[in-house]
Amino acid sequence: MTLVPYTDGPTALEGFAAHTIPEKRPVVILCHAWNGRDPFICEKAEMMARWGYVGFALDMYGKGVIGKSKEENAALKKPFIEDRSLLQRRLLKGYEAACSLPHADSEKIAVVGFGFGGLCALDLARSGVKLRGAVSVYGHYDAPPKKKPVTAKILVLHGYDDPIVEPEEMRHFADEMTKEKVDWQAHTFSHTLHAFMNPEAGLTYNPLSAQRAWHEIQGFLEEIFQL
Repeated sequence: MTLVPYTDGPTALEGFAAHTIPEKRPVVILCHAWNGRDPFICEKAEMMARWGYVGFALDMYGKGVIGKSKEENAALKKPFIEDRSLLQRRLLKGYEAACSLPHADSEKIAVVGFGFGGLCALDLARSGVKLRGAVSVYGHYDAPPKKKPVTAKILVLHGYDDPIVEPEEMRHFADEMTKEKVDWQAHTFSHTLHAFMNPEAGLTYNPLSAQRAWHEIQGFLEEIFQL
C-alpha cells in the first residue's frame, strides 16, 4: 500500500495505491464520495488489489482534506459541481497518476465511484481518456457542458428509494448513453437508499444490496478486462 503524491497546479494531492501481484495488472481507479479520500475508499482500493488489480483511490480535494460534516462536505464538493471543467481537470490528474504507477497496465483502466465519485466516474468516461469501463454507484448522472464520446462500457448501480437522485435524471442519462450507442447497463435495488454500500452511513446502509452490488462490479471488471 502506497501514498502517491501528485499535483494539479498549486494544489498538492495524495492518492492511495494498492497491489498484491508484482507484475503489470489492470488498474481500477476509485473516486471518493463528497467527504474526500477517506478510509472507505482506500479500503476499496485494497479490495481491488485482492481481486488481482492495481487499486488507486484518487484525491479530488487536496492532501489530507476530509470533510467532517454535511456542511463541510457540501462546501468541498460545490466548486466542482459548479465548474465541471475543473472537475474534469482534477480527474485527469488522478488518471495520469494512476497510469504512471509501476505495476499499472495503462491499456486496461476502469473507474468506480460512489456518490459524488459516481459523477466523477461518469465524467472521466465523458472526457475522452482511454477507459475500459466506468461504474457509478448512487451517483449523479447529468452531463457536463463539454464532453467527448464515451467509449467505455458503463455500469450504474442505484437504490430505487434514493431521495437524492430523481428518476428523471437517470432517464436522461439512459437517453444520452443510448443516443451515443454506448454499451451501458443499470441495476436498481429495491428498498434501497443513498449510500447503501457504506457501513458508516448508518440506516441507509443495506448489506444485501451492497453484497449484490459488489457482485455486479466484480463481474463487470472481469468482463471488461477479459481475465
